[in-house]
Amino acid sequence: MLLKKYSNYNLECGVDEAGRGCLAGPVTAAAVILKPDFNHELINDSKKLNSSLRKKLVPIIIENCICFAIKNVSPKKIDEINILNASILAMHKCIKALEPNPDFILVDGNKFKTFRNIPHKTIIKGDAKYLNIAAASILAKYYRDTYMKKIHSNFKNYGWIKNKGYPTAEHKKNILKYGLTRYHRKTFKTN
Repeated sequence: MLLKKYSNYNLECGVDEAGRGCLAGPVTAAAVILKPDFNHELINDSKKLNSSLRKKLVPIIIENCICFAIKNVSPKKIDEINILNASILAMHKCIKALEPNPDFILVDGNKFKTFRNIPHKTIIKGDAKYLNIAAASILAKYYRDTYMKKIHSNFKNYGWIKNKGYPTAEHKKNILKYGLTRYHRKTFKTN
C-alpha cells in the first residue's frame, strides 16, 4: 500500500510527468491534490499498470481529488529549453492551474525548481511510494497516451498508436525512412 502523504500540510499535491524519454509528442505533466480520506489499492506507478487499468482509474482519481491539472509542453518548446526544463515547466503549469493552491508539492524524481516559494520535496521513484504522485503519474500517462493515439491517425507510418512516441526500433527505423514530423523532437538523436 502506498503512503498517502509526505508532509503534514493539508493541501499536498503530487506531481509527475510522462513522455520524457520520447522522440515525438509533448511531455505531459499532471498535478493532483487528493481528498484526505481517499485511498485505492489499485493505484500505483503508471508504468506498473496496463492501459485498461489506467483508463479505469482516471475517473476514480478525478472523482476523489480536491483538484487536478494536466498540461503539455510541445516538442518545439522541448527543443528550445531541453527536456528536463520542459518537464519542470509542464509541472509548474499544472501546479499554477490548481485551485485551491497547494501548501506543499511532492515531485516524482530528483530535479525540480521552486515554484512560488511553496515548499517541495523530490522523491526518486515517488510514483511507487506515494498515492498522490502515483495518481498524477496515471493521469499524465493516460492523457499523453490518448493524445498520441489521436495524432497517430495523421501519421500512421510511425506506430504511435503502439509506441506512443518512445524510441522503439521500429519508430527509429521509420524516422530514417519517412523523416521527421512537426511532432518529433529535433534535438533527440535516433541512433
